[in-house]
Amino acid sequence: MFRHPMKIILALALPLALFGVAQASAAAAPGLRLQYKNSSTGATTAQAEPWFKLVNDGSSPVPLSQVKIRYYLTGSESYRFACSWAVVGCSTVTGTFVPLTGGRQYLEVGFTSGSLAPGANTGDLQLRFYRADWQTFTQSDDHSFGVQTAYADWTKAAVFQGGSLVWGVPPTGGSPSPSPTVTPTGNPGGGKLFDDFSYTGSGDPRLAQRGWTVRSSSGGPGVPGATWSPAGVTFPNGLLQLESSTNGTGSGTVQTELSTSNRKFFEGTYAARVNFSDAPVSGPDGEHIVQTFFTITPLQQNMDPNYGELDFEYLPNGGWGEPSAIMYATSWETYQADPWQAVNTHTAERVSFAGWHDLVIQVSGGTIRYYLDGRLFGEHGGIYYPETPMWIMFNQWFIDLQGSTTPRAYRQQVDWVYHAQNEVVAPAEVLSRVAAYRASSTAFVDTVPNP
Repeated sequence: MFRHPMKIILALALPLALFGVAQASAAAAPGLRLQYKNSSTGATTAQAEPWFKLVNDGSSPVPLSQVKIRYYLTGSESYRFACSWAVVGCSTVTGTFVPLTGGRQYLEVGFTSGSLAPGANTGDLQLRFYRADWQTFTQSDDHSFGVQTAYADWTKAAVFQGGSLVWGVPPTGGSPSPSPTVTPTGNPGGGKLFDDFSYTGSGDPRLAQRGWTVRSSSGGPGVPGATWSPAGVTFPNGLLQLESSTNGTGSGTVQTELSTSNRKFFEGTYAARVNFSDAPVSGPDGEHIVQTFFTITPLQQNMDPNYGELDFEYLPNGGWGEPSAIMYATSWETYQADPWQAVNTHTAERVSFAGWHDLVIQVSGGTIRYYLDGRLFGEHGGIYYPETPMWIMFNQWFIDLQGSTTPRAYRQQVDWVYHAQNEVVAPAEVLSRVAAYRASSTAFVDTVPNP
């Protein structure tokens, strides 16, 4: 499988002695402490099994979403992460492999939710990882490797809170926490896509001429038996509007999608201004609806290694086990549908995002950064970095149906979409470029070469 080289810009590497000073200083002030044991202690193994407990020795609760555990490895092989069992719930535990210079990397373990009370610990985090090709590998030369089979304090794995080192001693040259400040890079003269959706309707011939497809084919995602209807895709007042509806049956469910026709978008910056809604425009509320802006590569086979998907997904009424509103930024390596198996990582916030929002995805140098209204929302990399060109899509679909037979309809709107090929563009600069297009009455631009 072809992989683009992934580079992380490292800050000035501190000597190991200074890391020791930082760790000793952190130990002087009670805070987070990491305990570790190994469930697979062989020098070589088919699957590493580091188990952790986080302990809060401080006097204040710690939001787990602010905490990262880094387990340092030797070698640049591709690995896959799994959570076997966790007291806090594996659904809240994430794992991402981040490359370092010199043929090294680290597994960064994070949390999507939860809080650790003073004096409490997380309980078992039974984690494992294995090579993507399932070959055995040497783990005894990994910086964070240990052979103890009972929990004990462990400083060879590091803990970061809010981006700052609070426990442990990373190896010399260990990468600091990524900075949310991104300097524009790449090719400012590369291809651009901009569309402000000034169309008359889903049958406007300019849509196809400009490389858009309004979906009418059947299939997933969503409720079995649902249709994808062009009639639900409209353009009132220069907005893309997706209206999806249901009467409680699969055959009476209508979902909506607009997609680019060509898979020609890869590295660079993706952006859109999207209006998410919490309540239906008609009928009773409560459906598990998904409102999206994303890029995607088709799945050619189960666990296709060339599959890729980068998602903003808003669930105003929850779903997938979530009880209420949640925003996901999800990066995919691959999946299979039956039986379901997914290889992805995500960042989530559990709060209402009803209203207009500026969404930006930067794809460059092995790192995917998701911005929401100008702030860094999530950052992913490693095996989740895309390998092949993608489509750009917007869709609105139902995860399942909640039983009411009264017709109800939900609405998502998009003001504009923008892409800069092979260029990292800061969110504020994206808005400036869009404003310049509109000031010059430019409704559409596409200079991204077709494949």
